[in-house]
Amino acid sequence: MALIDTLNADLKTAMKARDKETLATVRMLKAAVVNEQVKLGHDLNDQEGLAILATELKQRKESLTEFKKANREDLVTPLLQEIKIVERYLPQPLSEDEVSQLVQQVIEQVGATSTKDFGKVMKVLMPQVKGRADGAVVNKLVKAALTK
Repeated sequence: MALIDTLNADLKTAMKARDKETLATVRMLKAAVVNEQVKLGHDLNDQEGLAILATELKQRKESLTEFKKANREDLVTPLLQEIKIVERYLPQPLSEDEVSQLVQQVIEQVGATSTKDFGKVMKVLMPQVKGRADGAVVNKLVKAALTK
């Protein structure tokens, strides 16, 4: 089932259940997906859909840290609920160990030997972990592996 179909089905379910929080979040996600479809001029494939959802999740997590810094507990609780809802649509995130194993495989695959090969490794690795691992974590692990 395509992402937009899943969002539409969940939208109807949330409406019937009168679940305002889920309804609002699913509407935001659907709007982001539809906006991207219009921008690109075609239906999104799974990778593009996951990328949008990952972006939405990242934005909410960044907002969460800002709200916590500002002691805005009134905004933290609803945002945590939104994060849980968005995470339902994303695949299970990779652990740091799993990402580290992928990093080693890609380094061997491309024959990387030094930090000069960082770009080659990232170019092959990022499509494999898109939406399943934080880019900053991947970046850190690749740098660590190449400086050994």
